[in-house]
Amino acid sequence: MVGLIEYELTGADLGEVRFALSPMNELALSLRTWRDPGRYPLQLPWLQRTAGARAGLDSEMLLALTNDALWTPDFLTPRPWSPLARFDDELAALARTPLEVVRDDLAEVHPDPGTRPAPLTGRTDRVLSRITAALAAYWTACFEPWWSRMRTVLEADIVFRGRAMARDGLAAMFSDLSPGIRLVDDVVRVEVTSPARFRRSTAGEGLTLAPSLFTRSATVPISAAQPPLILYGARGAGTLWESDRPAAPRALAGLVGEVRARLLLVLDSPASSTELAVRLGVTPSAVNQHLRAMRDAGLLTSARHGRSVLYLRSGLGDELLRAGS
Repeated sequence: MVGLIEYELTGADLGEVRFALSPMNELALSLRTWRDPGRYPLQLPWLQRTAGARAGLDSEMLLALTNDALWTPDFLTPRPWSPLARFDDELAALARTPLEVVRDDLAEVHPDPGTRPAPLTGRTDRVLSRITAALAAYWTACFEPWWSRMRTVLEADIVFRGRAMARDGLAAMFSDLSPGIRLVDDVVRVEVTSPARFRRSTAGEGLTLAPSLFTRSATVPISAAQPPLILYGARGAGTLWESDRPAAPRALAGLVGEVRARLLLVLDSPASSTELAVRLGVTPSAVNQHLRAMRDAGLLTSARHGRSVLYLRSGLGDELLRAGS
C-alpha cells in the first residue's frame, strides 16, 4: 500500500527549507540492513566488514527496533537541526525521550502486543534504557570507525543540493531527491511505503531535508505530530566502500601527472581530501598538496562545509579534462 504525506509550505517557509544530517538517524535506519540485507546491496561491504563487531552486540534489542515492513520508531529518527549534529548529543536527547512517546512509537511499529518482541515488553523506562545502551554500543563498534567517511558523503550531498536549489530552483531540487517526491504549487508531496496519509503545514517549523545512506526512497515520520522531515537517499552511496582508482586519460596524465588527472576525473561531484585519499589509494597529505595546487591553478573550486573542505572540478577543469580525453 502506498501512502501520501503532504507538507504545505506557506509564506516565508518557502525560504525555510533547510538541510541537516543526523548520526542517530543513520544508526537507526541502518538496522534495516540487518533485517533485509538483500534490499541494501550498496551496504553489503560494510555489513561484511562489521560482522565480527555485530556479533558482540545486543542483537535481540537492535533487531526488535524494526519490523517486517522495515519501519523504525519515530523517536529514533528525530529531526536534526544542523549539518553539524554530534552523536553524543543525540544519544543524550534520546535518553530523555518522554516515556509516553517511547510507548506510543513502539506500538506504531509493533501494534500487536501479543507478538511484540520480548525486549520491548515490560517497564518503558527499562526498555528505553536498554535501547540507549544497545545503540551506544552499536555506534562504537560499527559506526564510529566509518563515520568520517560516511559524513563526507552526506555533507557532499548537502552542498550539491544547495547549489542545485540556487541554480535550478526549489521544484527542480525536490524532483531530483527521489522519484516519490514532488513540489506541486507550494505543497511537497511524498509517496511512502506505508498506509500513512496526512497533510500538515510547515508554518513556524520549516521543512528539514536530511540525506541518508540507508534509505532507498523517501522516509518521513509516520505521525503528523512529528516535525516536518524528509530523509532521502544521498548521492555517492555507491562509491562509499570502494577504492576508486580510475584510469586517467594518457594525454592528460602526461600533462599534469597521474594522480592529478585522476582527481580531475572523480571530482565531478564534491568530495573532501579524506574521502579522495581513500578512493584513490594515496595518503591524505599527498592529496592535500595536489588539491591545493590544482585549486590555485583554477582547475578546482573549494567550499567549507562544517568541518570539511569540499572540492569540485571547475569550468576550466572541465575543459582541460575534455581536451585531454
